[in-house]
Amino acid sequence: MIPQLVTVRYRRSNGRRRRLYVPVVPVLLVLSPLLLLALLGGVIACLATRVSPVSPLGALRGAGRLLWALPGTRFEFEEGRTALLISVR
Repeated sequence: MIPQLVTVRYRRSNGRRRRLYVPVVPVLLVLSPLLLLALLGGVIACLATRVSPVSPLGALRGAGRLLWALPGTRFEFEEGRTALLISVR
């Protein structure tokens, strides 16, 4: 299952907490031209390092498994008085 919503919570240096909800599909549609360039760069990198982009053990399968594992993932960062929590649903 591809993640549908990314929640970003952060605490500012003054102690106020903020929460942002980022829908994944509209962001992907807006950024699709850049994603196509990144895909092209990934294929070129695979060919340059002699890694098959589509074989069962290749880069495409690894990227798919990474996306499949994202829902339910939480990332937490804290630096000084600022904290950031990202959760993928």
